[in-house]
Amino acid sequence: MSKTYPYYLAGEAVYANTDLKVTDKYSGEVAYEVPLATPDVLDEAIAAAEGAAEAMRKMTVYERQAVLEHCVKRFTERADELAEALCIEAGKPINDAKGEVGRLIDTFKIAAEETPRMLGETLPLDISPRAKGYRGMTQRVPIGPCAFISPFNFPLNLAAHKVAPAIAAGCPFVLKPASMTPIGALVIGEILAETDLPKGAFSILPCRRDSADMLTEDDRLKLLSFTGSPEVGWALKARAGKKPVVLELGGNAACVVDNDWDLDDAVARVIIGAFYQSGQSCIGVQRLYVHSDVYDKFKEKLLTKTKALKSGDPKDPETFIGPMISEGEAERLHGWIKDALDRGATLLCGGERDGNMLQASLLENVPADCELSAEEAFGPVAILEPFDDYDAVLNKVNDSRYGLQAGIFTRDLYKAQKAWDELEVGGVVIGDVPSWRVDHMPYGGVKDSGIGREGIRYALEDMTELRLMVVRTPQ
Repeated sequence: MSKTYPYYLAGEAVYANTDLKVTDKYSGEVAYEVPLATPDVLDEAIAAAEGAAEAMRKMTVYERQAVLEHCVKRFTERADELAEALCIEAGKPINDAKGEVGRLIDTFKIAAEETPRMLGETLPLDISPRAKGYRGMTQRVPIGPCAFISPFNFPLNLAAHKVAPAIAAGCPFVLKPASMTPIGALVIGEILAETDLPKGAFSILPCRRDSADMLTEDDRLKLLSFTGSPEVGWALKARAGKKPVVLELGGNAACVVDNDWDLDDAVARVIIGAFYQSGQSCIGVQRLYVHSDVYDKFKEKLLTKTKALKSGDPKDPETFIGPMISEGEAERLHGWIKDALDRGATLLCGGERDGNMLQASLLENVPADCELSAEEAFGPVAILEPFDDYDAVLNKVNDSRYGLQAGIFTRDLYKAQKAWDELEVGGVVIGDVPSWRVDHMPYGGVKDSGIGREGIRYALEDMTELRLMVVRTPQ
């Protein structure tokens, strides 16, 4: 693998500087060097995207589909390289990294399949005598140049969820990947540069947050799609002006285990949901409510499985818990654990930190207003609480400023439907953890968890506008 990568400005590789040092999140050593874009470069990228809008709009379906299919082919060929880079730059355990590469490929496949499905409608308009002889038709047209900001935790697939539908829709774009994990996005840029996209159709530019203000505020950009923290996302929306904004933000996802579910199955899924990629997922299991009839047995089984998880070097295939993205993030979450313990919580396992390595941790008796319960932990920690009343526990799930996804382990159809009807979330997963996602389903949240939906078909709706034609036939 290369140790130095360019950024992509108007579709061209540019080795402008080596100002951004990307570290191996486990060793702390510098692994890659990439250039940082200045505001002048961003301005040039936006101008290029604006200039490419007509050419992108005029690309045929088969041409856009061919670009996406080329990406699928090249991602597949370079899968091991992509997984290795992801393991290094994000500290993601190698098995998780391989899984994300697979999802990157899936996401581009779905986009290729959806490209010819941006369907319009024929509308009968003759609903009264005055409209006799009129009919209507709709088509979807590209919204225009888009601004994308992607996060560190899924640097391949969450970038893909913006880039792939933009190509399918015919929208040029400027992507700012997370500065801590830019390599995956730059490899995507390298592969896009092999295609026949029009000049200026894409730019992928690592930059400092304060250098990226124009991605939010510049009126030449017709859509902003941001994935990241609620504090940053809502602040960006307030400054975005007239452009539509899609926000996929955080959560403190809840999971309910009823007394009719197989406990071994629930424990196996909760282990994944809570500790997959060191818990750094906005839909990771954070609040866990277990029916009191099975609470003690469930807790015992979950503790046994949690204590057996191997922490360490993410390059080791046996490792399940790798490093958090930074020592600062690990220190923050460790402080939340200590605060909960000071306020009467019970530590069941874990709780120790070494640099950016935080043990897989379980707590109970955590006060509801502790940050560990009320805010987004974004790390390898979950809290347990028993319940007796199903209606009351649904209210507890809703007692949050977030609403991304929830998981409900129940075999009772009526309870499942009640959760679907009453939980204030973007998605309810029955028989599994809230962390479950495939890449063509609608995905997004309510309340402080965001607005809009990802999932290729749903993103295409945001990246296109409906255009009506009315035809009058003289009588």
